[in-house]
Amino acid sequence: MGLSWQQGPLSTRSVGRFLVEQPLPERLLFAEPLRRRMRVRFAGEWIADSEDVILLHEPGRYPVAYFPLADVKAGVLQKTDHVTRHRDLGATAWFAVTAPSRTVERAAWQHVELPGHAAELRARVAFAWRGMDAFYEEDERIVGHAADLYHRNDIRSTSRHLVVRDGERVVADTHRPVVLYESGFAPRWYVPREDVDETALTPVEGQTFCPYKGLASYYDIGGRLRAAWSYLEAWPEVDRVRGLVSFEPDRIEVSLDGRRLELEPGQTVVSHGIDRGLDPSEILRRS
Repeated sequence: MGLSWQQGPLSTRSVGRFLVEQPLPERLLFAEPLRRRMRVRFAGEWIADSEDVILLHEPGRYPVAYFPLADVKAGVLQKTDHVTRHRDLGATAWFAVTAPSRTVERAAWQHVELPGHAAELRARVAFAWRGMDAFYEEDERIVGHAADLYHRNDIRSTSRHLVVRDGERVVADTHRPVVLYESGFAPRWYVPREDVDETALTPVEGQTFCPYKGLASYYDIGGRLRAAWSYLEAWPEVDRVRGLVSFEPDRIEVSLDGRRLELEPGQTVVSHGIDRGLDPSEILRRS
């Protein structure tokens, strides 16, 4: 999912490699200017507002936004006695974030003993995503984590033949699937509802949240639990898969042009909880 997450080039599970003579260090951290105005909302107030944010990419983690201390509202950071140690960046001091109506402990941090090669992060602070009310780029809310500048969703139409079977039963049969290519993930194939036997789909409780696609709803197929899913109200950026159905190839038989698909590297994901106080319609209104 972008530069350092899932199978991106700086992740620990990259599917590609750098063509260099000497092996690279096991871990590479990458810091770059975001070059976008970013703001933080907490307890009904704007507590940070900056056009000088640095985005830190760390292997296996979502990107993190670091704000200059000068762009954080005076008085909202209260230093605590809690200090941890980052394996690459040294001692890390933690702050409570406070406002007249609310305080959250250990809601922000600063690396206070940075090595010389990480000078970009000096005098900067990062905020715990789920401890804040919301993060914005300009006037649009950013959800899940700081937007990864290297993350893309590309959707393509195709005439390839995709068939889904539950034993002898044909659950889906289409010559018009669409394929979603998402940075750091293997391709995902989506089927129009008209080409799915919807009587085979049993809706189940429990949605998952993708910061880039929206809320996914799941279906059992016979005894195969959560074998299919659909973004019933996909974010505008991936509207072409709205309402279409995708199937897990490790839970049900999925064939593409006669070749059975398997769970490829990069398809296993960790569920991501929805942001505090997020009404999905806020994102859907962007369209």
